[in-house]
Amino acid sequence: MKLKNKVALITGSSQGIGRAIAERFASEGADVVINYSGNAERAQEALQAVEAQGRRGIIVQANVGRTDDLKKLFATALETFGRLDILVNNAGVETHAPFWEITESDYDKVLNVNLKGTFFATQEFVNHLRHTNRRGKIVNVSSVHEELPFPNFTAYCASKGGVKMLTRNLSVELGPLGININNIAPGAIETPINTKLLNDPAKLNALLGQIPVKRLGQPTDVANVAVFLASDDADYVTGATYYVDGGLTWNYEEQ
Repeated sequence: MKLKNKVALITGSSQGIGRAIAERFASEGADVVINYSGNAERAQEALQAVEAQGRRGIIVQANVGRTDDLKKLFATALETFGRLDILVNNAGVETHAPFWEITESDYDKVLNVNLKGTFFATQEFVNHLRHTNRRGKIVNVSSVHEELPFPNFTAYCASKGGVKMLTRNLSVELGPLGININNIAPGAIETPINTKLLNDPAKLNALLGQIPVKRLGQPTDVANVAVFLASDDADYVTGATYYVDGGLTWNYEEQ
């Protein structure tokens, strides 16, 4: 087992990619802190999936865009497990609007969760590792849109571009502490955030035409890479972005 007896905190892990990572980590021997913001029922289902793998888990409700919630999230995790070894910054939101219609509240919603939340969750985790003099792994779930333009999703792209640079900068700053940090950049993955796309045959077929492997990704495709980056196998990997997109990034044309 690649993550035997490790403890992982995964933000936004009640559904989609986050839940797949939680289940996959549990299958590799990790105990898991499941975080959610709004849907308690899905969080409970995720916990049951973790426990079905024979591992321990807890559920903590927290909006990662709020620093007070983040402090509560980490305090509860540490009170329960005593330590954390892995942080996965997965929670993310997006808004769809032309640039000239984006409101301040739209902007704040996206940047607070996607970038501010990643920043301060990472700070909480790093301070825990520093105080306990331990190594650790950070995995950020970014997006191909840290690199690719995505018209009408400007705030989202700005947030993911920020995550890319945050990761690169922290790889230099945290490396001497024995802390690795990397990004996973998913492409088109079958998750609730893509429900509209999945129900629009014309847009879906146009997108599939740009994906060389000719299918959408599954949450498990992302989770498999997360296991590698969280494991000892990736001890010499830091500051990198792994594209999990079926080749979309290098074959992409905005429609």
